[in-house]
Amino acid sequence: MTAPERVLVAMSGGVDSSVAAALLVAAGHDVVGVTLKLWGGESDTGCCSVSDVDDARRVADQLGIDHHVFNFGDDFTAHVVEPYVADHAAGRTPNPCVECNRHLKFDRLMRRADALGFTAVATGHHARISVGVDGTRRVSRGADRAKDQSYVLHMLDQPTLARTRFPVGHLTKDRVRAEAARLGLRTAAKADSQDVCFITRSDGRASFLSRRLPLTPGRVVDGAGTEVGRVDAVELVTIGQRKGLGLAGGSEPRFVLRADPGAAEVVVGTADDLLVDRQPVQDVAWVAGPVEGAVLVQTSAHGPAGAATVEPTAEAGTVVLRWHERRRRVADGQSVVLYAGDDVVGGGTAGSGQ
Repeated sequence: MTAPERVLVAMSGGVDSSVAAALLVAAGHDVVGVTLKLWGGESDTGCCSVSDVDDARRVADQLGIDHHVFNFGDDFTAHVVEPYVADHAAGRTPNPCVECNRHLKFDRLMRRADALGFTAVATGHHARISVGVDGTRRVSRGADRAKDQSYVLHMLDQPTLARTRFPVGHLTKDRVRAEAARLGLRTAAKADSQDVCFITRSDGRASFLSRRLPLTPGRVVDGAGTEVGRVDAVELVTIGQRKGLGLAGGSEPRFVLRADPGAAEVVVGTADDLLVDRQPVQDVAWVAGPVEGAVLVQTSAHGPAGAATVEPTAEAGTVVLRWHERRRRVADGQSVVLYAGDDVVGGGTAGSGQ
């Protein structure tokens, strides 16, 4: 057993963070649970609803630990919601869960933990932290590949990793639920949260965005500039999209190649037109120093990884990936995460310029 620590556990009200707290208590650590109040508006999709706070509090009671609620709503609006809206306005496809981890769970919460004298912060993420022979730490894929969350944790640096704990990262989801059931935790059978917490199922993304920016109707054109369809809002279109473009049936499938709200235009083409041999990546953060050469690349949380070679550029924080086999272009704004085997070595956001 490692030496006891004073650990602040982020408890979302789900089964993973519930079991994370339970495992730390069983290991003899001094554990306090905290639920982050992030979104002040309506929420029905998990981790921000009133019922989730209640579930976290009741699990903490079952475990015999203190539980608190930290209101980080202003930070969440500034670092997650407002950039989400701005990205759509610019025709990009944001990844709000990544920004929530970056700015809230592993920055704002870590700083609050420092102020309160905690040794470490723990979450229920399905990921692991590996330590090299030189002491370098990296986020590694979780034991349950179907639930692996290393992709959304690629921004964690060395000081943060040194004080972060992922107690369920070595467990499969089935084992997590079994442990919760064994302990009689009320979250044992609770469904996983899958959606953006501030977009309700009943309201939807279009309604949410329409209250915060003007949505632009636009033309859908082919490569020659011929109009072939219409969309109600260019801001809601993403690279690779096939449906909802007002295209005539019976023709070869066409996909979005570019969305330009300023020009009120969406350009479509064939599946082959989506394939590229290079991918610019901006705002790259390295876990332990820049990497060049061959890497594995994840362009979505659970999609297949692709092999590529990292090439530096003259622009700081930007690299180009040269795919070993042509792949679909990544939507501007999406996270692109680089791996050496199962270990994250860095990541950034997809840029344009193919």
